[in-house]
Amino acid sequence: MSDDHYSGNSGLDAMLRETKLALPELIESLRALAADASQCILDLYAVAGEVAVSQKSDASPVTEADHASHRLICEGLNGLTPTIPILSEESTLEQLIGRRDWPLCWMIDPLDGTREFLEGTGEFTVNIALIVEAEAVLGLIAAPNRGYVDFGVPDWGAQRYPLFAGGDAEALVTRSLDTARPLVMSASARHREERVQVMLGRLSELAKGAERLDAGSALKFCDVASGVADVYPRTSPCYEWDLAAGDALVRAAGGRVTTLEGAPVRYNQWDSLKAPKFVAAADANVNYLELMPDPDL
Repeated sequence: MSDDHYSGNSGLDAMLRETKLALPELIESLRALAADASQCILDLYAVAGEVAVSQKSDASPVTEADHASHRLICEGLNGLTPTIPILSEESTLEQLIGRRDWPLCWMIDPLDGTREFLEGTGEFTVNIALIVEAEAVLGLIAAPNRGYVDFGVPDWGAQRYPLFAGGDAEALVTRSLDTARPLVMSASARHREERVQVMLGRLSELAKGAERLDAGSALKFCDVASGVADVYPRTSPCYEWDLAAGDALVRAAGGRVTTLEGAPVRYNQWDSLKAPKFVAAADANVNYLELMPDPDL
């Protein structure tokens, strides 16, 4: 295949060669899959009051929409890349036996923001990432209620596509920190107010103050990747499937995502799938790590 069939990302390109897929074909297939999953979720969102809800072992909610999107995405990925295993938030323990021996896998959150779905905020996403040798080398985040899907591959770039229609892609590029204006920190309305205020106070030292921009689920990564926000610090618990797609997307758009120790995030390496605390920064040259709050705050 010609060079335009590849991304320049060694991990993804190895997968493309193994599966005999071309990058344009992969993008179109994942876009279509994201659109189908998003429409499935929106159909159930329209009757959210009638959707069955249960609780997981960690007391987080799971709905019929989570399960329906999971089934649809898994069926599509199995058809596209039948030899690549899938690690989903809704996978069973039996399906994940031996997962740490997988050299590559799809990592998905079929409905990121279940509470947002149930509470009617509309701020939920579909997250799909490809993990190769513990690194997120591809990230897709579909935003059903915003009507776009963001796709990124580190070393190739990031693009925003219409979710439910054809049309040209828009390049996504993170922005440099402008110290003459307030820094914009992406956060969740669910994040502890005390911690958010401490963070805003510390970040204000880097620019002309700091402002908070609330967004649910993985939309915070989209805001960083598209130049709307400067930084998304995460010091509260989440899981690897919440992070992987956004990690790849922000890095693809020119940003930086690291643990609080400054290391790249590694995936599917430990018994637990809880993600480390992290910082997603639009400007890769700004050191936010020294401004992180104390772990016990």
